[in-house]
Order: sequence, then structure tokens, then C-alpha cells
Amino acid sequence: MKILEVIKTLNQMQADGVIVRYAIGGAVAATFHLEPVTTLDVDIFVVLKGEPGSRPTSLQPVFDYLLAHGCTMAGEYVVIAGWPVQFLPPNSPLVEEALHQRAARDVGSIPTWIFTAEHLAAIALQTRRPKDKARLVQFIEADALDIARLEDIVTRHHLSDALRRFRRQFLEDIP
Repeated sequence: MKILEVIKTLNQMQADGVIVRYAIGGAVAATFHLEPVTTLDVDIFVVLKGEPGSRPTSLQPVFDYLLAHGCTMAGEYVVIAGWPVQFLPPNSPLVEEALHQRAARDVGSIPTWIFTAEHLAAIALQTRRPKDKARLVQFIEADALDIARLEDIVTRHHLSDALRRFRRQFLEDIP
């Protein structure tokens, strides 16, 4: 399974100090909570090594490391074991929190880190893309969310209005 090779690479990058922390997000992370879905790439959110109190602004060390270890580039993706992987720094306080509260999982016997279902749902509300709203419906239909935890995250990240709109649009019975 190609995802195993991606995870092994991520774990090695962390062991080698190229990244401080990572978590799988997006559709691949959702498959840990829901039925598997087809996706074209793997979204990896990373915290990079940097000076205390500063934020590294370039993913170049990630690319340099992976290219030196036999990976190739395809546009914005690094191809690892044939799978396009997009590395993303946290772009909001919500994503930063998701990285810090990531969940440990094993794929086979290989440990990895993923975003929690509740953080994936909150990020879906924040991005407001149709495919993310559809995934949020899947989370709800699968009873895969701790609603109290989701509401806490949504409140702290000022997404309560987005959750209300989503509920009105997708969850209320229409007469």
C-alpha cells in the first residue's frame, strides 16, 4: 500500500529533524474516520524547525530533503512512492490547533498522525468548499463526530455562524 511508504517517509523526516510535527489532513485523514474515498493527493500539514518564537516561511527544506531521497516534484506536489503529496504549513489558528491536537493511528504497524474528525469538520466549515460540506454531511451521517467537542472548537474559532448556516442548509427538514 503506497500510503505506508508516505507515512514511513514522514516519520523518517520527523526523526531526521526536517519537520517537528506533522498530521495528515483532507480526504485521506477523513478515511480514518469514514468509509474510504477516492482522492488524488495527500495533504500533509507540517511544523518546521525554526528559531524559537519565529515561524519558518519556506517549505524548501522539506523539498530539498525529499529530492535528495529520490522523490520527484510534479507541480506543487512531491511524489512519494507514486502518490502526490502536498506539504502545507498551518495557515490559521484552527489548523495550528489541529496539528497540536492530532490523533495517533497505526497503519499496519506504522504509527502516523491525523487530524481529528472534529478538526476536519471545523476546517470544512472554515473553507466552505462544496466538497468539504459534503464530507461534513458524511461525518454527521456516520455519527463520527463528538458534537460537543466540535461545537467547542467552532466557538473558539469563531465559526458558530458557519455551523448554523450549514445546519440550516443541510440538516433541517425542508417543508
